[in-house]
Order: sequence, then structure tokens, then C-alpha cells
Amino acid sequence: MITGAAGFLGSHLCDRFIKEGYQVIGMDNLITGELKNIEHLFKLKDFEFYHHDVSKFIHVTGPLDYILHFASPASPIDYLKIPIQTLKVSSLGTHNCLGLAKAKNASILVASTSEVYGDPLVHPQNEEYWGNVNPVGPRGVYDEAKRFQEAITMAYHTFHQVSTRIVRIFNTYGPRMRLNDGRALPAFIGQALRGEDLTVFGDGSQTRSFCYVDDLIEGIYRLLMSDYVQPVNIGNPDEISLKEFAEEIISLTGTQQKIVFKELPVDDPKQRQPDITLAKKLLDWEPKVNRAQGLKITYDYFKNLPHEELFKLPKEFQSSK
Repeated sequence: MITGAAGFLGSHLCDRFIKEGYQVIGMDNLITGELKNIEHLFKLKDFEFYHHDVSKFIHVTGPLDYILHFASPASPIDYLKIPIQTLKVSSLGTHNCLGLAKAKNASILVASTSEVYGDPLVHPQNEEYWGNVNPVGPRGVYDEAKRFQEAITMAYHTFHQVSTRIVRIFNTYGPRMRLNDGRALPAFIGQALRGEDLTVFGDGSQTRSFCYVDDLIEGIYRLLMSDYVQPVNIGNPDEISLKEFAEEIISLTGTQQKIVFKELPVDDPKQRQPDITLAKKLLDWEPKVNRAQGLKITYDYFKNLPHEELFKLPKEFQSSK
């Protein structure tokens, strides 16, 4: 079972596990996910889709071997607009998934994030670093939800002996990202394709490290098949400043836009680079796709989207109780 199955990473995980010969149940409430990401799987006998909110009780008939919990808003536009749902999906939703794993005697992998490190005081970030997070800042609804998610996952492992895994995901990109989700890469490419100037927040010196989605999925798969229960960083340590990254996008797209600078959002991390020493040693994993290759594939995907997709406004979300 894969929660968040209609999202960017969830849909790629569905593809991978179908390819590996598994019967897959995809679950999503579609608040940020999109059915178009998995509609190619609907015709397959080994794929089922449940339109369900994991923050509510989960019932699945029959056995389950693995649960991958990837349901969560993952971009600032999303979690700032739907903060309560963001908190619920990583708390109540994770609790429900862990309970299901316990009942089914299944292994469960939860998707945590590099955001648990906050605005880091250690660089690059390794798994031993506990982070620098503002719990009451605007990003706290996501950062602290994921930190709680890790804590309850470890509690289920130590108290109930549930077979658990925790992956800390760093910036990832590739086909099926949403152009309007507020993250740097789709925002830059979308602006370039629309003929707009590229918006960089702050002075552009803050850094990110971008991992191509196929590499990330491989790392997640290897972690699930291991027996390691502590968090593991999965990401690409090839660090770049956002100003340099915007310049790369302008060069890639062949556009003539300029870069414009706007005020840095509150608590926006200044540095982000994974230390993947553990993943190399434990999983024999490291990224294979370089940024030039990955960006070309991703740009071609966005370039071929229907015209209305390029100019579609961000989704409006219902308010949460």
C-alpha cells in the first residue's frame, strides 16, 4: 500500500512496485495529488486505487507486506494554505498507517524530510544532527509534523516491534511535479516557459541539492528492503545556490528572462545538502543521474504539458476544521 499515491513521489513508487511484480494499493485523498499521475495504472489487474484520507481510520482487506506512507503536502504553497491537514496527515495519518502495519504484520516506510533539520547549523546535514527548527513559525506545521512522524514511528518500533523504516528526503525533481507548487525547480521552469522573469527569494545565495526522482526511488526501495530502522538521508549532495540554479534554467530553456529578487520567506533554510555516507555504506546507493541529464528530461516533460497547465492557477484548498 502506498499513501499519497497520486502525488509526485507516490506515483513513481506505484510504477516501481508494479514493475517489481507487486500488487499495489494506491491511496490518496487528492487534496494535492492528481489522478493523471496514476491513470495509466488503472487498467492493470495488480493496481487498486482507494480515494481515502489516511487521517481517518484505514481499512484494507487481505494481507499487506509493505506500507509506504507518502501522504503529505510537501511544498510551502500547500502546507501554508492547508496547515491543519498537513499536521493531521503526519500525526493522525502516520498513527493510522502504523496501526495498520501492526495489524497486518507489515513493514512500513515513512517519508520524512530534510526539513526536520530546519535552518541547519551543521553542513552538510547527517542523520546525527537534530536540527534547528522554529516550532511556531509558518513552516513549523510541516517541519514539526515530520519530526513527530519520526518519533511515533520509532515508538511503534520499540514498543510494538513493528518493522519500520524512515527516509529523510532531500530536494527531488522530475516528471509529474506540479508547476504551481512553489518549489524552486518547477517555479523556475514554469516562469521560463511563460516568458516571465525568474523569481529568486533573498539574495539567491541559499543552497539546495537536487536529486532526480529515479535515483530517489531506487534509494527508497533499497531502504525498504533493508532491516535498518534509524533515519537515512536520501538525496543528491551536488549543492548549488538558487541564483546559480536560476541561471542554469535560463540557459536550459534558451529564454531571455532576467532574475528578480524578492524578500526571503520566514525561516527559509539557508543551506541544504545531504551527507549520504550512511546510504552509501548501508544501501550501496548513490545518485547516478547528473543535474544536466535530469533537468533536460524534466524540462521536456513540462514543455509538453497542455497550454492550460502552464497558466493554471494554484489549487484553492478547503479550509480545515
